Amino acid sequence: MWTIACMKEYHIQLAKGDVGKYVLLPGDPARSALIAAHFDDARHVASNREFTTYTGALDGVPVSVCSTGIGSASTAIAVEELLRCGADTFIRVGTCGGLDPTLRRGELIVMQAAVRAEGTSKQYVPVEFPAVADTAVTAVLERACRETGAHYRIGTTVSVDSFYSEIQPETIPIAQEMEAAYESWKRSGVIAAEMECGVLFPLAHIRGARAGALCVIVDEAEDETMPAHDVLPVDRLLSTVTVALRNLIVYDSEKEHASLLSYRESGM
Repeated sequence: MWTIACMKEYHIQLAKGDVGKYVLLPGDPARSALIAAHFDDARHVASNREFTTYTGALDGVPVSVCSTGIGSASTAIAVEELLRCGADTFIRVGTCGGLDPTLRRGELIVMQAAVRAEGTSKQYVPVEFPAVADTAVTAVLERACRETGAHYRIGTTVSVDSFYSEIQPETIPIAQEMEAAYESWKRSGVIAAEMECGVLFPLAHIRGARAGALCVIVDEAEDETMPAHDVLPVDRLLSTVTVALRNLIVYDSEKEHASLLSYRESGM
């Protein structure tokens, strides 16, 4: 019995063959089902703790969605275990807050890099190591935004560990330090804040995988009132990331085909 139990990863309760190489990563477990509705023949695979997984297909290629819960620690657990199940490409699909006052609720952000203000990534790589998204994944996300007509920006996010100290810094003892940090990030050109990219990007890099992120603005820099869950502007986000994933599948297929042709023509 112990041997059988250990065949599945401890937290996500998945084994090899349960997921495709491409995995979308929302935070909210309830959002996994919404994303899976865009797949063909999607099936619920497992739910354990904050990790809810569905697997289906896009254009005949297996794809999955696995929720990560909130923050960098649980995201790292999900990615580590998904890698052992055969995944190698991850796209964070979630919500974020705007730091740039010109951003409006409902706009999409293609995250190209992250300030690592969370703690988990520091247990993987030195503080000087950059958190940068994969260039191919970023390119297909931008292309999908153009194809779907979405209002979008490409930019850098800051990933933090605490939600309420971010949106209500005046209520905590280190209010001045927190407000100064956010002011410095904004002056440096950081346009959004969320809680996962800071670990996702470097973790994927050191594991030889790919990662990118597409998020939607749900609270604005000058209006931090959060909308109710049933009116979160996620429809365009989910349809756009589906287009991006289809494009990435085509890109990978064409790249593999070109490499095979080159190999054959070389006579090796």
